Amino acid sequence: MNISNATIDRSNLLYHLGILTRRWRQVLDNECRGAGLTDATWRPLLHLHILGDGVRQKDLAASIGIEGPSLVRLIDTLVAKGLVQRSEDDSDRRAKLLRLTPEGQRVVARIREIVTMLENRLLSHFSEDDINRFGQLVLTLETTVNQARSTVKQ
Repeated sequence: MNISNATIDRSNLLYHLGILTRRWRQVLDNECRGAGLTDATWRPLLHLHILGDGVRQKDLAASIGIEGPSLVRLIDTLVAKGLVQRSEDDSDRRAKLLRLTPEGQRVVARIREIVTMLENRLLSHFSEDDINRFGQLVLTLETTVNQARSTVKQ
């Protein structure tokens, strides 16, 4: 799509945000792949880092947007590679808690370097004020979407 001819209005804003999100992930996937990290490696590690150590598997699955059984296979692989440690939750023995190992933390540091490099490159055309305004719009939209999701679930 030629950006100079494109217009975004109420009727296609969310459509464009969806496309932007998918394309951002493709760029990030490509950069991570170049660093020897697969999608199955970098995504759960980065989400675990953001959510914090001691997160339940089901919460990590929800954050990544995958089903629990699919996450179990990913976590098994990450545990076998020494990147993640799985332990029982003292308050619910059925639940599993996840923590990054020191090696997992080193991999996340590399992922964060890649993300920061890409963010700096992709956002260099925008002022801090532009980014702050857009960030507020995104947070407001996220709140509205989460409210709509909770209404649908009930």
